[in-house]
Amino acid sequence: MIDIKTLKELVRLMVDNDLSEVDLRDQEETVTLKRPGPQAPVMMAQPMQHAPAPAPAPAQAPSPTPAPATPAPSADDGLLAVESPMVGTFYSKPDPDSPSYVNAGKQIRKDDVVCVIEAMKVFNEIKSEVAGVIERILVEDGQPVEYGQKLFLVRPA
Repeated sequence: MIDIKTLKELVRLMVDNDLSEVDLRDQEETVTLKRPGPQAPVMMAQPMQHAPAPAPAPAQAPSPTPAPATPAPSADDGLLAVESPMVGTFYSKPDPDSPSYVNAGKQIRKDDVVCVIEAMKVFNEIKSEVAGVIERILVEDGQPVEYGQKLFLVRPA
């Protein structure tokens, strides 16, 4: 797997040389980095590796309590997630003295800025891909986030 130091160096080279895309491949992994535009966030795809086939699980004795026939409904049913498009640090507001972009209960529209993610000293505005009401904020201000990590749960409008 590519180490974070090498990944950061690749991103720095992209920014320094104003590259919009880098695609590296070898026998074991593939790494694709994209910068769609000057104000668009840096998109990073996770390295793809071939996983070994899982080993068969050992046989287990049946559990003494029967499983329920239908799963209990979750409070999160019907909610859509706003996910991080990159690895970086999550910030809920543009600067320390400003209010948060969104709070639980706030109505948002598609393409509203919901947070910023700092990656390699570049602050990227993250926009919602759905309209609705913010039900839950799943990360803390200043917390590191991963590509694809859920940031918010939104009840669609």
